Amino acid sequence: MSTIARRGIHFMQRLNSANVSSALLEKGQNRGELVRALGGAVATSSLLGVPLGHNSSFLQGPAFAPPRIREAIWCGSTNSTTEEGKDLQDARVLTDVGDVPIQEIRDCGVDDHRLMNVISESVKLVMEEDPLRPLVLGGDHSISFPVIRAVSEKLGGPVDVLHLDAHPDNYDAFEGNIYSHASSFARVMEGDYVGIRSITTEGRAQAKKFGVEQYEMRTFSRDRHFLENLKLGEGVKGVYISIDVDCLDPAFAPGVSHIEPGGLSFRDVLNILQNLQGDVVAGDVVEFNPQRDTVDGMTAMVAAKLVRELAAKIAK
Repeated sequence: MSTIARRGIHFMQRLNSANVSSALLEKGQNRGELVRALGGAVATSSLLGVPLGHNSSFLQGPAFAPPRIREAIWCGSTNSTTEEGKDLQDARVLTDVGDVPIQEIRDCGVDDHRLMNVISESVKLVMEEDPLRPLVLGGDHSISFPVIRAVSEKLGGPVDVLHLDAHPDNYDAFEGNIYSHASSFARVMEGDYVGIRSITTEGRAQAKKFGVEQYEMRTFSRDRHFLENLKLGEGVKGVYISIDVDCLDPAFAPGVSHIEPGGLSFRDVLNILQNLQGDVVAGDVVEFNPQRDTVDGMTAMVAAKLVRELAAKIAK
């Protein structure tokens, strides 16, 4: 049984939830059934790990991130309450459905096209269990395409995408790979707000082509008030938030593959996230590279905090 399942059981036992059977508490296999039995949850964030790193153009360490993020969430050095006051031990706030077995699937000879379909179908399975909403642990940023595709298809329409990143990730096919982590948003492109500080001529051209609103770090001081008071999701099925850990200045998160100085502070990101007005239906935290997290697991804790606060934003 997962750590989150055990902690959730402990929390629910403290609630003396008479309407939840002891068998359901002990087995905890069907997270949606468990949350529905507790009652009172309109939306519950549900962790789904996608440990994929082979589409990274530089280092493949993000494949090892999901278990390190989970470990940091529950390491005991901080409490389980988010800044909004939601307790992650409550299964109505956070559940965990485990990882997609990426390496095992690849070992069977499955190509990237089929692998992306597997990821999409895994996300749809999570969304079958109302009120669960997927909160995906990457992995490199190539996972965002199949996840966003699945969310949009499952909800029956487009979603607004808030993409926080040091890079636009909108190359048509970086180094010939249409599924590169640098091409994920060329595959998505419904129209999104993007925080960028490392952008090429092609990146700007792609944004113009797809009608994407981009906000670069060099103008962040000017745009701060707008970006910290976003209102998204009108006329669409909701809001998807994709957080690449390298959107943060490396002073806050050195454990990433692509280190770009001059980024957001951790509080900048939380202000954008917490003040956002809109129905957040799913999200991901990607590109944490444990192999470069040399400062005593600091970036793991940063990634975990991002997951915790994003979980609070999704859960209702």
